[in-house]
Amino acid sequence: MSGIIMMTGCRHKINVSSVRPPVDTVGFATQSRQTDSILSRIERLQTEKLAEASARFGPDDLFRVAISPHDDYSYVGYLYPALLQHVKSDIVIMFGVGHKARNFGLEGKIVFGSYAYWKSPGGTIPVSGLQNSIMSRLPEDQFIVHDSLQAVEHSLEALVPFLEHYNKSVQIIPIIVPAMSFQRMEEIASSLSEAIISTMSEAGLAWGPGWSVLISTDAVHYGNEDWGGKNYDRFGVDTAGYLKAVEYENNIMNTMLAGNLTGDKIKEFSECTVQETDFREYKWTWCGRYAVPLGLLTAYRISGLEGIQLTGIPAGYSTSIASAPIPVSDIGMGVTAPAKLTHWVGYAAVGYR
Repeated sequence: MSGIIMMTGCRHKINVSSVRPPVDTVGFATQSRQTDSILSRIERLQTEKLAEASARFGPDDLFRVAISPHDDYSYVGYLYPALLQHVKSDIVIMFGVGHKARNFGLEGKIVFGSYAYWKSPGGTIPVSGLQNSIMSRLPEDQFIVHDSLQAVEHSLEALVPFLEHYNKSVQIIPIIVPAMSFQRMEEIASSLSEAIISTMSEAGLAWGPGWSVLISTDAVHYGNEDWGGKNYDRFGVDTAGYLKAVEYENNIMNTMLAGNLTGDKIKEFSECTVQETDFREYKWTWCGRYAVPLGLLTAYRISGLEGIQLTGIPAGYSTSIASAPIPVSDIGMGVTAPAKLTHWVGYAAVGYR
């Protein structure tokens, strides 16, 4: 792939000529007109669901932390604007999934990139120069700069069009979180939280309006078809099984992610989604089984250092088969996977203030 620079050192400046191109040009918007059309259609076709989700927050709420889905816009629909309209900080630190990290032999470290910009529907979004300051404060064995992984990972680019829509001046710091043990997450979160606090304090930025944390994850990947030969069908694939799985998912969201954020809740989420005997394997199939706890552990440590109690409020929970898909073919978009009882994805959206 031309223009890709992979660096493994720890004190590198961002390559100012580098623009990260989009990976998913089907499920996500790549043009401003597509973003505008999607939001307009959500408002028209999912009016009640959008109003119900939006009513959970005050109109002036600015999230310090948010957990967002990253699946096709056609499927996720109203949860995107209900949640992301409240992420308007100038700097957004993004924690994404390392779907293909294993292909590069990456684990146990967070992954930055050297890109200066990410391609966006409106042109480009800058990667904040504060990324270098954060990296300079981290132990060398806790992170890597690896553009090849950043180039093929779609979980963060899903959110970029909405961040740009709600704040034209937004800058991002994209971090990918590959497989790692919970103990390793705690170690990295301890260093990363201090690095972020020091960096943002020097920059004179307040948590919420000045900078925020955005964590990308889809919830359960469920069913017994089209999952690469694997079955994720704990409760069965009929309607009764679907309802049991959704109930289980809502319990995860409402007991582990919602309410006052605590270290015990974060650990409980990790233990619910990752095998005790092998942290590389699913226990319950959330693709963000590393991004969510590491992002939340980092935010939890920052909140403790700053004397803030973070409280999570769900925007809602949905699935790829819960609503009719938003029509998108006429604006040059589509879907990247089937949606049926034997193959569906869950979406949990939570904002923290």
